Order: sequence, then C-alpha cells, then structure tokens
Amino acid sequence: MTYDDGADAAFDVGLLAPGRVAAAAEQATGDRAFLQAMLDAEAALTRAQAELGLAPAAAAEAVTDAARAERFDPRDLAVRARSGGNPVIPLVADLTAAVPPEAAAYVHRGATSQDILDSAAMLVASRTLALIHAELDCTAGELARFAAAHRDTPMPGRTLTQHAVPTTFGLKAAGWRALVLDARDRIATVRATLPAQLGGAAGTLAAFEAFEAYAVVEPAGEGSVLGLLPAYARQLGLAEPELPWHTLRTPVADLAGALAFAAGALGKLAADVLVLSRTELGEVSEGGGGGGGGSSAMPHKANPVRATLIAAAARRAPGLAATLYGCVSAEDERPAGAWHAEWESLRDLLRAVGGAARDAAELTAHLRVHPERMRAHLDLTDGLIVSERLAVALAVPLGRARAKQLLTDAAADSRTGRGSWAETLAARLAGAGLDAAAVDALDLAGLTDPTRYTGAAAALTDRALTRR
Repeated sequence: MTYDDGADAAFDVGLLAPGRVAAAAEQATGDRAFLQAMLDAEAALTRAQAELGLAPAAAAEAVTDAARAERFDPRDLAVRARSGGNPVIPLVADLTAAVPPEAAAYVHRGATSQDILDSAAMLVASRTLALIHAELDCTAGELARFAAAHRDTPMPGRTLTQHAVPTTFGLKAAGWRALVLDARDRIATVRATLPAQLGGAAGTLAAFEAFEAYAVVEPAGEGSVLGLLPAYARQLGLAEPELPWHTLRTPVADLAGALAFAAGALGKLAADVLVLSRTELGEVSEGGGGGGGGSSAMPHKANPVRATLIAAAARRAPGLAATLYGCVSAEDERPAGAWHAEWESLRDLLRAVGGAARDAAELTAHLRVHPERMRAHLDLTDGLIVSERLAVALAVPLGRARAKQLLTDAAADSRTGRGSWAETLAARLAGAGLDAAAVDALDLAGLTDPTRYTGAAAALTDRALTRR
C-alpha cells in the first residue's frame, strides 16, 4: 500500500483523539473555523474603519462579501505560511486578490498579522466556550437530579483509599455539581472578557493615525483612531481592549486557567466514577448512550469509556495550560516563538475540554447508581466505619483517651480474626469494667448502624441544590 502524504497527512480526522472527535468543539476549532475567524477579523477591521470614515463603505461591503472560508484553501495557506511564520500573510494576499481593485487597498489596512490572528483566536475561543458552557449546564442539571434523588442514599466515605465514615451519594453528586458549576461560571466570566486585538506593527496604532490624515470622508472627531478600538470590538462581538495586548497575554492566561479548571472539575467526576465502577465495587456504572464500552479481547467487559476519556483530558489539560502560561513572559513588542507556541496549545486545550464537557453530559445522562452495593459495602467492616461515633459515645463513661484506645484495640482484634467487631467490642467493654446494663444502655446496635451516621449530608445536599 502506498502512502499518499498529501492526502492523509493534510487532515487530522481524530483517529487518535476519541475524546474530542465529533464533539461540537472539534468543528468549532478546526482549520476552517480558524480560517473563517481570521476572515471575520479582516472584514470587521474594514467595517470599523468605514464606520469612522477611514475607508469607503463600498470597500467594507466588498471585503465582507469576499471573507468566506469556502473561497480559500486552508492547506495551501498552511504551506505558504511557512514563509512568513503565520497564516495571516498568505491569507491577506489571497483576500486582497479576491476583492475588486478599488477595495484592495483597504484589506488589512494598518493591521499587523498578530492583530488578526489574536482576534481570530478570541473569536474561536468565544464560540467554543459557548458550546462548553452549554454542556456544563446540562451536566450540572443531571447531577442535580442525582443529588436530589439520592440525598439519603448511604454509602461509604473513603479517605486515602480506605473506608472513613458514611456519607451519601446525594452529597457526592452535589459536590460534583458544585465543581461543574464553578467551571461553568468561570467559563462564562472569561468568555465575557475576551478582547479584540488591534495595535498595528508595534502596538501604537501609528499606521491608522497616518491613514486618518488621508481619510476619504471627514474623520469622526478628534481621537477617532482610538475610536477604532471600540468600533472593531463591536464589529467582532468581543470586549474592547484597554491596550493592544501583543505581549500582555492576560486574555490567553485567563483562558488557560478557566479551561484547565474545567478539565480538572470534570476530571474529579470521572475519577470517582472510575473508582466506584470497579468490578469489586460496582456502586455506579455507565449505561445507555453514556458508555459501557466493550473490549477487543474480553466479551464480558463493559468499560467506563466516557469517564476514561474525561480522565485523559484532565491529565492533558494542565500541560497545555502550562505552555500558555509560559508564553506570558514574552519579550519586546512582539515575541519570537512565545506567540507562535500558543496557537496549537490553545486549540488543543479548547478541544480537550470541549470533548470532556460533551462526554460528561453523556456520562451523567446515563449513569446508573446501585444503592444496594453501597449498602453492602457499608457493612464490610461490621460497624468499624462508625468508630468515630463510638469514640464520642464511649468518651462519656470511659474518658476520651481510654475510649480511643479501647476502640483501637478492638479494631485490631477484629482485623486479625479474633472475633467480629461487635464481639471484640463487647469483650473490650466488659474488660473496661462496664457491666451488661451499661453496655445495653449504650445501644451498640444503633451506634454501629452506618445508615444512622451520615451527619448533615442531607441538609448539605439541599443547601447545595439551591445554587443555580
């Protein structure tokens, strides 16, 4: 079989990326989406200049009409971008050739490549964040349903891999939801502040000032060059920048932080599902359209695929965010390499989180909860899981230090097979001088019932569900 490098290498179809393939975020961050965003940025710039009398209205109309991604070849632009190090340079040449001669002079006028590519990146990010926000909202809704339905469903709480004290599945689901809502709200905040980029060659707007002297109509008052910033931002639907931010990378760092947090928040959900769905636990399982994937070799398996893919995204996201944070320390008025390192890292991070958000919505829509398994696991230690409660109760007749030591010794006896927890506890209490009446008064059966020691879990769950 011959390998056609031109046919196969030109397209990343997601063969190694099941976490993001076919997600809405994948299409929103594809090469054609970025190409259209760059064209949108170019057209918006001409329209903003026309709004201020710095370009003819006919030129703005012509550029806007020509700025359609289907008229350009992304692969050809990518190859030609090697010459100047970014795709805006060949795109400007092609867009200029695509408009009538009288409009050609107003394509990209006064801008630098970074103005267009940064503005395009913010457009792509804004469009993708809207999709991620919607998926997070769906996931939060499903988790609210679980929290309400299982506010009183007891299960073992686990710390450092071991049984700690009882909790409820409702409280666990409420915790997952709180993280998802935190991620959703951070995504919304960052999206609302994504700015347009406009500064010209070195962030001074000098070229636009020069062009103003030769405006085709009377400029829109003193300071019209500064007026380009809000006009351009309006045309793009982005926030107005206070300054050109060619080497002031707060917007990218904010994006990195919000996206990495979202990946981690979803990763917490996935990590818990992966543990709880182990064969020997089986307290939850993926089902329906949400997962339960098969194995190539073991027909019996129903793997937690959605949780696995979310976990993969959560592991990748911090490294991608670190690259973006590393680009904040950029030299001069335009850096060599720092800006360029952002492009693929930002796209990969948007895709990873977009795919994870899609998978989380599917996972929670079809998650199966198995309360009977949770209840069975509460009884695995024959009451040891409520030793904290016993320590408080026994501190009254025995004193705090003596009660703790007695429970520690009784637990050790139980673990080494010297009798059940109830038997060893009764024996230790008798050895401590408590008569039968005193032991009966303690109501050990009630004290060791794990379903009666979930604290304020139900109330905390109700409180968490008031958040919208």
